[in-house]
Amino acid sequence: MSKLRVAGIGFTAVTALALAACSSNDSASSGSSSSAPAPAPSSSMSAPMSSAASGDGVTTNADVFGPACSQLPQGGAPGSLDSMGPQPVASAASTNPLLTKLVAAVKATNLVDTLNSQQAITVFAPADPAFQALGDAKFTELAGKPDQLAPILQYHVVGKRYDAKGLEAAKSVESLNTAGGPVKIEGSGENMTVNGAKVLCGNIPTKNATVFVIDKVLTPGTNKN
Repeated sequence: MSKLRVAGIGFTAVTALALAACSSNDSASSGSSSSAPAPAPSSSMSAPMSSAASGDGVTTNADVFGPACSQLPQGGAPGSLDSMGPQPVASAASTNPLLTKLVAAVKATNLVDTLNSQQAITVFAPADPAFQALGDAKFTELAGKPDQLAPILQYHVVGKRYDAKGLEAAKSVESLNTAGGPVKIEGSGENMTVNGAKVLCGNIPTKNATVFVIDKVLTPGTNKN
């Protein structure tokens, strides 16, 4: 399994993000997002080896839920459930019309191959309006500074594959940005939240990940004591 390596990340890497902007009015959000400066993650992080039995956390098209799922292309068109299912997660996301900003961020940090090579992960994927809340200028700035953006993206990836029921049972999961603190799961079904972010389309199956499209960019450090 690949390791996610992010060199030279210090406290300034994340405090500079000013993700308080994510608590501004979000066209895809109905709640407010807490934000706090995130501590720097370790310079090397990787998903722990999954020992889950086959099918654990794996979903099918029939399991997908949420108000934004209807915005996905239908049939076998690029970005549809049928199209994304056989592809590894970063490749699948690149065709998803809800995730163009996330895909740009992943490419900017050179994490495409890393995400695609993971064996069994969960991805909390902010929809485009979540990134737009930062403003175009801030997003462009971050995209040009991958050492600042990478730990934020890592905080959206869990090194174990969960479906919605698994997340509900776990209540709290640890991301690949271990220094960022736990990711808190509350509610269930269409009322599920991830660190307060609403699930817009959950249980999306891809070859190596289960994806939950959410309405906010998660802030590392939010749930640390």
